[in-house]
Amino acid sequence: QVQLLESGGGLVQAGGSLRLSCAISGRTFSTYTMGWFRQAPGKEREFVAAIRWSLGITHYAASVKGRFTISRDNAKNTVYLQMNSLKPEDTAVYYCAATPRYSGSYYYLAFYDYWGQGTQVTVSS
Repeated sequence: QVQLLESGGGLVQAGGSLRLSCAISGRTFSTYTMGWFRQAPGKEREFVAAIRWSLGITHYAASVKGRFTISRDNAKNTVYLQMNSLKPEDTAVYYCAATPRYSGSYYYLAFYDYWGQGTQVTVSS
């Protein structure tokens, strides 16, 4: 099994920054697709960003492109989500997800096999 542990959430004012971390442990694969999703109260969970671990290819939702950056640290087996210029509408629980596969379906929840427990991000206006 793969375990994912998110950290780094919190309360920040609009325009501020936060960096989320997702540490991967347990069974490892030669490559991953790692994704970040978020779920705001009363809304469905939505795609935020994804990275193909081995090649560093990244993908972003239109709503965060240019403000958020996904990256990974091979030595620490950790994926990050740097969030800048935060807006109140970014308020949500953020989830890390992983799969050993890679395809154009990286923005689908069902594409991922493993999920973290989530970390709350609150952006005040």
